[in-house]
Amino acid sequence: MHRYTTTAIVLHWLIALLIVATFTLGLVMTDIPGLTPTKLKYFSWHKWAGVTVLGLAALRLLWRLLRHPPVYADEMPAWQRGAAHGLHWLLYLLMFGVPLSGYFYSLAAGVPVVYFGILELPVLIGADPALKTVLKDVHYWLNMLLALLVGLHVAAAFKHLLVDRDGVMARMLPGPATPPKESP
Repeated sequence: MHRYTTTAIVLHWLIALLIVATFTLGLVMTDIPGLTPTKLKYFSWHKWAGVTVLGLAALRLLWRLLRHPPVYADEMPAWQRGAAHGLHWLLYLLMFGVPLSGYFYSLAAGVPVVYFGILELPVLIGADPALKTVLKDVHYWLNMLLALLVGLHVAAAFKHLLVDRDGVMARMLPGPATPPKESP
């Protein structure tokens, strides 16, 4: 079975780790009452991680468009291939939609995004309390959808690893390729 390129594998796992960390930080920071120095620091880290996810997602999408992913095994049912393809594109859409909604939410709140405290990103919209409320909800629900779809993606990967034993998950794992195991 063909594997993803090393670049695709590195981008996949780096983005996955950043998404989990950013999501977790978002939950932690929003639970801190009031406006504390810690909460402000976490908001900055959250934004920096989101901007990094956005940049890496752009690289990953470009890489995927230039280097087609390996095809699925013929033994995989057509509905599973279609579901996997659709899920991957939804994940790509959300890797852009979640950070962009957070970026515009921050701008609508009147707070510029300054990447690593050095590079101020363009202020594309002005402060707008009504839009802020809408974008806060959009950002939240896109995050919840992303968490759900990541969970589905992980569950499907483990199904291929533990139940089907078809080598699908091994295509994205770091290290040398290993052939799929025969079913008993």
